[in-house]
Amino acid sequence: MVTVGLIRHGITEWNELGKSQGVSDIPLNKKGKQQAIALANRLLLEEGWDLIVTSDLSRANETAQIIAAKLELPVCTYDDRIREINCGEIEGTTEKERIQKWGNNWRELDLGIEKFKDVSDRGYEFLEETLITYRDKRVLVVSHGALIGLTLQYLLPEKFPSTYIENTSITILNNIENKWTCTTYNCTKHLGG
Repeated sequence: MVTVGLIRHGITEWNELGKSQGVSDIPLNKKGKQQAIALANRLLLEEGWDLIVTSDLSRANETAQIIAAKLELPVCTYDDRIREINCGEIEGTTEKERIQKWGNNWRELDLGIEKFKDVSDRGYEFLEETLITYRDKRVLVVSHGALIGLTLQYLLPEKFPSTYIENTSITILNNIENKWTCTTYNCTKHLGG
């Protein structure tokens, strides 16, 4: 059995401004750091974890380091497969700016945005490798909203019709005898919501 806690990083300035981040390396803002501390405090009171794996982008890494310090856990790996979707030319833009630049149908244009299937494929590949590498472990994985949402939708399509994931939410997956189940989804109770 393997248990995986999928965590979306804390909030950034670009999140608050509604800008697409993608693979742009944007750090946590003050609120994002506070969110990560709140999640770490929650995790400290719940069932234990063995290690943390994180995306190599700073907003995920900062979130992982805050949690690791509080839980006294190692951050074992930085894995670029769990990076956020590459948003191509729209990175750094708001919806309003995209409409002004490319029109209302900007989603139909080829703007270099990574295909959703490619994102979910790399997320799934990462989870399958986790089963082998971290057998019988409880692993926290700090990643990004689209990567987590698209991977969950691919893994359990009947359970996850939406791909939206909250900042510092935790989703807990268990794999028993090669079958994935979800016991906690997109939970932010540590933020008081």
